[in-house]
Amino acid sequence: MIPLNRRVRPQTAPACDPIPTPDHLIGVPMRKVIHGRWPAIGLVVLLLVVTAVAAQAQSASGELRSYADVAAKTMPAVVNISTDKLVENNFQHPFMDDPMFRRFFKMPDDDTHNDGERMEHSLGSGIVISADGYILTNNHVVENASKVHVTFAGEREYEAEVIGTDPPTDVALIKIDATDLPFLEISDSDKLRVGDQVMAIGNPFGVGQTVTLGIASALGRNIGLMDYSDLIQTDASINPGNSGGALVNMQGELVGMNAAILSRSGGSQGIGFAIPTNMAMRVVEALRTVGHVQRAYLGVYPQVVDQSMADYYGMDSPRGVLVTQVNDDTPADRAGLRNGDIILSVDEKAIKNPSMLRNVISLSEVGEKVKLAIVRDGKEKDVYVQLEELPDTAGSRPSQPSTPDQDNSLDGVTVRELTPALRSTGNLPDEVEGLLVIGVTASSNAAREGLVEGDVIQEVGRDAVTSLGAFKDALGKKTDRPVFLRVYKPGQQRSVFIAVPR
Repeated sequence: MIPLNRRVRPQTAPACDPIPTPDHLIGVPMRKVIHGRWPAIGLVVLLLVVTAVAAQAQSASGELRSYADVAAKTMPAVVNISTDKLVENNFQHPFMDDPMFRRFFKMPDDDTHNDGERMEHSLGSGIVISADGYILTNNHVVENASKVHVTFAGEREYEAEVIGTDPPTDVALIKIDATDLPFLEISDSDKLRVGDQVMAIGNPFGVGQTVTLGIASALGRNIGLMDYSDLIQTDASINPGNSGGALVNMQGELVGMNAAILSRSGGSQGIGFAIPTNMAMRVVEALRTVGHVQRAYLGVYPQVVDQSMADYYGMDSPRGVLVTQVNDDTPADRAGLRNGDIILSVDEKAIKNPSMLRNVISLSEVGEKVKLAIVRDGKEKDVYVQLEELPDTAGSRPSQPSTPDQDNSLDGVTVRELTPALRSTGNLPDEVEGLLVIGVTASSNAAREGLVEGDVIQEVGRDAVTSLGAFKDALGKKTDRPVFLRVYKPGQQRSVFIAVPR
């Protein structure tokens, strides 16, 4: 029985980071106030009905299959992580400074309520990756923590040191002073296939170590939560407190680290995400050896290739990414890449979208020479690029366009030649040349493709256009294909390509 005058402080856990959507999909962190305002505490227990189809899976011999061996092999290497964080207290009760009020409610007579800060206690998970105490977890689990504690399933507890963190990938490496620890073997996550069975292990809601079963639902997901994102999507239940937990295959090998959920309720709805081991271990090795991550970069701004662009380039189907801008004095510039090139692959690895290109390049070694398969002027060729380290000042992001080019006159589009007055009114950089779009009919093909007033048409096809005459000449060259425009977007301070059907 709990005495009535005793304050109950349940263990609480941070949610795997939720993904914001218009439906306010949320996953609220569960935390406990150690010092600060007097909380009103309520405990809500949610009973979830789970269709355990996978648990009833049959083996080839017709017998019901158990996953106990996989769980027994992997669970000892997955740990609970608790952290103490001093955070800003955003609420101050008007009676907190009244000593009679504090004495009546048996609140401590200290000064922590006056300094605007409180201690927050959070829970997450971690993965032992070496016998000598290195543990993999999420950056958001240990970020800004003053103390980090690691607890094994057998209740052994250690204080951990944060070796390093990498917020762009949400990866952190911590270490405890111990030897002969159980650890997980690392699998090549590139070998994971959609439909493969996986098991998620962690500490959901702080209730204790738990395993759930599912499949790899999709690969290469980019949910906008991290700067570098190549996530595994799974329907294995991942809940608050699972952050930093393990995603293993049926051989008991680590294929990913649980990191985020898509949820309207804050709990699992069958859409969870894990950071693949190939990305996580690349970061871990850098944190362990040099203390930070050195990332390679190209120096281009890529764009998705859609069907209109594929038609323009004479491709059977959309493939690769379109280079909309090559930044000056970058590896791509030195290798001879051009605006309008389509990058199909990097070292024989097919590139499907801009995020994938960025991830593949960033995981390559600084100084390494990579082979890019590209399409230029309708022909495929190889270009070799020696990669360099990404500058701290966002060197891989496009600066102001260095070469001006654009298009001609289209149905529903009105353009004017740039004058000093128009340039000043539109706040356009001096190096941007072309024709200013001053009107776009809402029902036109150009409007549907994203052309808006204030854009600057720099090229039509491959021809630069700085006069109305050049614009008309370029438009008249090809009538059986979409009009391919290079357009400067002032709001984005970069150029994009637009294919406008005639």
